[in-house]
Amino acid sequence: MKSKELSVDLRDRIVSRHKSGECYTKISAALKVPMSTVASIIRKCKKFETTRTLPRAGWPSKLSDRGRRALVREVTKNPMVTLSERSSVERGEPFRRTTISAAIHQSGLYGRVARWKPLLSKRHMAGRLEYAKMRNKILWSDETKIELFGVNARRHVWRKPGTAHHQANTIPTVKHGGGSIMLWGCISVAGTGRLVRIKGKMTAAMYRDILDENLLQSALDLRLGRRFIFQQDNDPKHTAKISKEWLQDNSVNVLEWPSQSPDLNPIEHLWRDLKMAVHRRFPSNLMELERCCKEEWAKLAKDRCAKLVASYSKKLEAVIAAKGASTTY
Repeated sequence: MKSKELSVDLRDRIVSRHKSGECYTKISAALKVPMSTVASIIRKCKKFETTRTLPRAGWPSKLSDRGRRALVREVTKNPMVTLSERSSVERGEPFRRTTISAAIHQSGLYGRVARWKPLLSKRHMAGRLEYAKMRNKILWSDETKIELFGVNARRHVWRKPGTAHHQANTIPTVKHGGGSIMLWGCISVAGTGRLVRIKGKMTAAMYRDILDENLLQSALDLRLGRRFIFQQDNDPKHTAKISKEWLQDNSVNVLEWPSQSPDLNPIEHLWRDLKMAVHRRFPSNLMELERCCKEEWAKLAKDRCAKLVASYSKKLEAVIAAKGASTTY
């Protein structure tokens, strides 16, 4: 039978006698309180600086740690098991539903309504897995123009008020950006491929040469394997007979691409990253601009490429939601 709790006055007297120098034995004999109780009250006072009864956590759980772990394993293995089915989890002993529920909640699991999803057979799942893996096999490509003095170039200077237009505090600009270069590049989920400067106006023959010198090597460097899928837009040079023949002769699978859809290509975001990085270096001529582009292209993080490619699926969902119109995603 549980003993009666000592009054606050008696506990205070125990602590007072101890502070006056009395030992546990004398306090126990004088107040007729077991010495173990005296020691417990004094320890509590030293730790919590009070003799009052502290708030308790509640009735001790009947469920042992071992039983709790077994319960969590069972619920994790079979998420649709009900509380009624788990009312006995250890040695066949029954437990209250609230006890089971509290133990499950402590592990971070909560009861929620299951979502309805189409039934997937093994064949369905294999097809979905193959489609998901296909995204990681795509080699995305595009061309872009980078101006020597880009419109986004910004540079801070230390100056006094009213001297914004002094020559030392300004960046020289020329018409048409001071010249520009055209670049062809490619990326995959594994990072950036080769970056090539296009000299002069690109023709179908020049494009074929770019593919011949860079496409397969980029796929090899990025470890895409021979069964990679090549993405290009519908520029006439890309769809020219000479380009198609090269792709067919080299057994390159080409991703069918909708017209007027540059926003679907993840490389577009990477072009922006490249231009901002290059313009922060303020190249002074076209040769220096080309060198900066290739150096900054090599520095672009693989994680950035992976995230852009991963966003492709969400981009397609946004297009479906917009019924084919342009999206802001």
